[in-house]
Amino acid sequence: MSRFAHHMPFGTELDANGTRFRLWAPDAQNVELVIGEGKKAVPMRATDEGWRETHVGDTPPGTFYQFRIDGGLCVPDPASRFQPKDVHGPSEVIDPSSYLWKTPDWAGRPWQDAVFYELHPGTFSRQGTYAGAADKLDYLADLGVTAVELMPVSDFPGHHNWGYDGVAPYAPDSAYGRPEDLKAFIDAAHGRNLMVFLDVVYNHFGPEGNYLHVYAERFFDRERQTPWGAAISFDRPDSRTVRDYFIHNALYWLEEYRFDGLRLDAVHAIDDRSEPDILEELAETVHDRFGRNRHVHLVLENDSNQARYLERQESGLPRHYTAQWNDDIHHVFHSLLTGETRGYYADYAEDTPGRLARCLTTGFAYQGEASAFRGGETRGEPSGHLPTDAFVNFLQNHDQVGNRAFGDRLAALTSPEALQAATAILLLAPFPPLLFMGQEWGAAQPFLFFCDLGDELKDAVREGRRKEFSGFPEFRNEEARKRIPDPTAGLTFTSCILDWPGPGDRKAEEWLSLHRTLLDIRSRELTPRLSGTQAGQLTWRDGGAMAIAWRLGDGSLLTLIANLSDRSADGVPASTGRPLFTTGGFNPEDADRTIPPWSVGVFLEDAMGE
Repeated sequence: MSRFAHHMPFGTELDANGTRFRLWAPDAQNVELVIGEGKKAVPMRATDEGWRETHVGDTPPGTFYQFRIDGGLCVPDPASRFQPKDVHGPSEVIDPSSYLWKTPDWAGRPWQDAVFYELHPGTFSRQGTYAGAADKLDYLADLGVTAVELMPVSDFPGHHNWGYDGVAPYAPDSAYGRPEDLKAFIDAAHGRNLMVFLDVVYNHFGPEGNYLHVYAERFFDRERQTPWGAAISFDRPDSRTVRDYFIHNALYWLEEYRFDGLRLDAVHAIDDRSEPDILEELAETVHDRFGRNRHVHLVLENDSNQARYLERQESGLPRHYTAQWNDDIHHVFHSLLTGETRGYYADYAEDTPGRLARCLTTGFAYQGEASAFRGGETRGEPSGHLPTDAFVNFLQNHDQVGNRAFGDRLAALTSPEALQAATAILLLAPFPPLLFMGQEWGAAQPFLFFCDLGDELKDAVREGRRKEFSGFPEFRNEEARKRIPDPTAGLTFTSCILDWPGPGDRKAEEWLSLHRTLLDIRSRELTPRLSGTQAGQLTWRDGGAMAIAWRLGDGSLLTLIANLSDRSADGVPASTGRPLFTTGGFNPEDADRTIPPWSVGVFLEDAMGE
């Protein structure tokens, strides 16, 4: 089979006689289907439990349609496959099986292969499209990346947005191209042996263009509030359709678009007290659907560090989620490299090297301890029993760069020696690593927060952004806060479009060479051995210097010796195994066993000896 479509109870479904249109509108008295430019309106019959349905002939792919609620407001389809005129415009009938896949037999790659590259489709290339990103796939494959991760593409208001303000979860945003263009990008990636992941948002809808409250108010629970307003209602007796809406969305992206995995954004903001909760039910459904035929991976962002979602079966396969973005290790690395202790970095200011050692051995830095930043609230669950591949590590990502006032990248905040040492640990430790676009050549330009909301929201967004930083000493003055880039300005967006290095850019080439070297070592020496790797062991430590060993899945021993401080460390234990990589003047033959500042050595001892 070379054509793929996901069948769902929402939205549209084509057949030989026309199109079925279906909407869940339990709070509407009357619903009409409006076709084209509003010249034709078709009543939708009420069926069980709030559903409205009709079947109409002569509605081929490309037909525009809306739903008229109680004779007044016309709204787009909440399960629209495409919004060519943005979030307030009509939906378009799409034939999902019209795209002919060139790689229909692609079954993905095993998790131990994962090396992530996170990108924003609108700023990754000068074109700002799926096609523009596809032009860079050969570059990514040559770099050593194995998994491209797209920031959210679900339709958002305006021309540019991070993607987390999406309101049409089934419709890839038209700013980047049509649905078939996104499929072509994924198809081209698969043809280069690259996995593609999608960031999805199941904890809220954006502030503009969400019409669900007009005809399906029970989608939300007004008694539970999130940073974005009323929580999505997942656990009430009438929440079955709400749960199905998001579960089908996951299946839709994985089946119809053939994504290799999903990253679920900020699941700590989902309030679901049922059993199984929505996260568990979604994961179980995905595994049941794809587990036997494809490698499909589910990843969480979860500030609560709930290790229970990452548990493994006796076979070693994930019970629910494959891995979690490990914000803890980012925060530790950032504190070590920059010395920053403000905001959430305050939780990592005390014994920062010790917290790094904990992340590198047992996963989370916070496994139930009190968080000063959160007012003494405990955070996290024990994670030392989990394999190393349950934690995606990174030095930068869209959040950690973009949530800074000026979008500073790490290369502008620390020394090259320190960043080189941290990069070596990131890419050669037995955890799935993630790079953020441009990181691999030390991109100097910022990645700022940007959006393109309607005029009635711009002032609130602009002032809200500046208020976020009012507690920082350098921004207590109102004039200082005005220097923070306006997220609603077009210039803020365009300043984030990557300026790719040209021939002769020596600095960029040096960083690229480092990343290619490290990823080549990882691919050749580590990837075949990673499956089944368990927690590491801290074998020596002196201030910011440490030695950590991991018994890899094939029985070999991987050892990291690192000095992440400004002073030399003495008494370093003798390294065992053959050196895979050294940096910063580290000399494994040094008889005095001294390790210079900001230096790293990585060694591998085969299971049967060297």
